Order: sequence, then C-alpha cells, then structure tokens
Amino acid sequence: MTITSPVTNSLKLHRQQFPGLINKVYFNFGGQGTMPNGAMEAIIDSYKYIQLKGPFSGKVNSWINKRIQLTKEAIASEIDANPDTITLTENVTASCNIALWGINWQPGDHILMTDCEHPGVIAIIQEISRRFGVEFSTCPLLDTLNEGDPVSVIAKHLQPQTKLVVLSHLLWNTGQVLPLEEIVTVCHQKSVPVLVDGAQSVGCIPLTLRDSAVDFYAFTGHKWLCGPSGVGGLYISPTALTNLNPTFIGWRGIEIADNGQPLNFKSDGSKFEVASSAYPLYDGLRGAIATHQEWGTPEKRAQQIRDLSAYLWQNLATMEGVKCLSNHAPDAGLISFQLTGNLSHNQAVHLLEKQGFLLRTIADPNCIRACVHYFTLPEEIEQLREELQKLLHL
Repeated sequence: MTITSPVTNSLKLHRQQFPGLINKVYFNFGGQGTMPNGAMEAIIDSYKYIQLKGPFSGKVNSWINKRIQLTKEAIASEIDANPDTITLTENVTASCNIALWGINWQPGDHILMTDCEHPGVIAIIQEISRRFGVEFSTCPLLDTLNEGDPVSVIAKHLQPQTKLVVLSHLLWNTGQVLPLEEIVTVCHQKSVPVLVDGAQSVGCIPLTLRDSAVDFYAFTGHKWLCGPSGVGGLYISPTALTNLNPTFIGWRGIEIADNGQPLNFKSDGSKFEVASSAYPLYDGLRGAIATHQEWGTPEKRAQQIRDLSAYLWQNLATMEGVKCLSNHAPDAGLISFQLTGNLSHNQAVHLLEKQGFLLRTIADPNCIRACVHYFTLPEEIEQLREELQKLLHL
C-alpha cells in the first residue's frame, strides 16, 4: 500500500515548528506530544512579562485572569464546549480525582469501570472503595476490539446500586474508540452518570461536548495537543456541576466578600480550581492549539490521523512476524501490535530507540504501541517498517 497526500509538502513545512521531531522518528504522541516553537516561546515570554511587571501586582493579576479565560476559550474551541464548563487542572489524573472524590459516596454504592483503564484511575477507585465501603467492578471491553458490542457489555454490567461509570473514550492500550454517545444514553437511562478519561482523545478525534450528554470529560494538554506538561482540564456538564462538591478548596474557586471572607463556591468550572498555578504554561497550551488550528480544523486533523493510521496499520499487518491487535484499520491514532518471534517487546522498543524510532510498550495486553499524528510523514511509517524488518531478522 502506498499513500499520497496533497498536504505532504505543507506538512513538511509545518513540521519545522516542532523541534522535537528533528533527528528522530516519533511515535509517542499518546505519551507526550512534541511542543511547537510557538508554545515554548509563549511560555518564556509569559514568564518574562510577569517578572518585568511585578510577579504580584494588580496589573499582573489582571493579566493572569485574562490568560485563564483565553485558555479556557482555546480549549473550548477544540472540544466544542462552553468555556464556563471547563476546569483547568494539571492533567487527566487530577481531573478524574475532582470528579471521583466530589461525589457523595455511601456504603454499598457501586462504580463500574472497564478492563482498559489506566492504573492511575484504577488506584483512585480502589482508595474510594477502601475509605467509603464503595463496591467496584470491571466490564470486559478488551475483548470487543474486533468483535462484540461495548454498549451492550456495559449495559449488562450496570447494577441497581451503580452510581458512576468510568471509561476511556479512546482506549490507551488497544486504540479502540468507544461509541461514547450510545454508552452515555444507556447509562443515563439508568440515571447513572459517566466519567470519561479523554487522555488519548482530545487532539486526536473531533469532539462536540457542547451537544453531548456526557457528565465528566477529563483531558490533558501535553499529549495530542502537544502542549507543556502540567496543564489539563475537566469538562463538567451544567447538570453535573450542581451536584459535584469540591474536595481541594482555594481562593480561585470561591467568591470572596469585601471583608476578605469566603462567601460561596463559584458557579462555573472554576469552582474546582484551587490556587496559584504555573500560569505561563497556559500560554504554552494556547500556543500549541494555535499551531494546530493554523494547519486545519479538528475534523481535518482527525481525518489525516485516520489516513496515516490506516497506512501504518496496513504496513504492519502485512509483515511476517507482526500481529496487529486490531483486525481492521484504526479509527484514531493508536496502533498496538505484537511481535510473534523471540524478540521481546521491551527489547524491540529499546533497539528501535537506539536507531531513533520512539515507541512504547503496553503491559496489558502485552504489546508495542505506535501513535501517529496528523504531521507524521508517510516515509516515517515506511522507515519504521524497514527497521522492524531488520530487527525481526536479527
């Protein structure tokens, strides 16, 4: 299979803004994206401005508040949401903590999650179970990658006492995209809210959260959005916002009276923001989003990701000694595969990195994961195939 893209030349020019792509072939966007120059420059310029104008001053404080709002607006433009529904956090795990700890748990309540969730989220649920006597169980979505219906699996595992369903939109281990709208509908028919781990989806697949019924959607800026580590967010639907209580509390999330005393919690997403943050990183995320939007809309970028993913999948699927987990081209940018020979996945990833190809291993299922972005080049995919062929013949 060959791929010819009319945007390849423009992509090569666009890629010059990403110094992290130099002298390597990068397939780890699901772990951390490569920041564009505009993002890094925005961070530096922001720190300089704050120091020059006075780190703590009326002018800088007003400037920071404007930056916070601009950042929410930039994120909202990517996920199609109202900026007031967004809480700025550090990462997906922090966002999931806000949603999970903010629910008024009672002994005997039940949490349903899938067998494809990240260890960080699983650990939160385990601790909630220990502290509050909450039960939890997992439903087997791993087996629905190639056959089966994830919606019916989740529906089957809902219990009368289920108080929350926790799942990922784009599964981090297999690359499967779950039918979120249908799943939310089934859960809401039982009056069960849904918390979505969007670590792999935001910046990879187009979203319309404004029109979605999803209750909580956690995301980060440092993966597919290629922003700096330390900036993420949580979308909370207007209905869910009224029922969720803050766990960590600080001045950013409260209304303060003229006498300096707290009055009440704010009524928008900032209700769950705590206190001072590394505000220049917000400028970095906005710079990264602007770089992507300069090239194309979320829909255009997602289509480019799908086309390139299909190209990588077909290159891998036709190789002797390689088995893709999915028996069809992926719907997003994650492609997981296994080597069927004597070379272990850890050894293969280590040897690939020595040759300038950056991928990662996944423990469950035991596999190698490659991530392609919209600015991945077809020749990089071909180069990976060639390098894998060399390793398989060692």
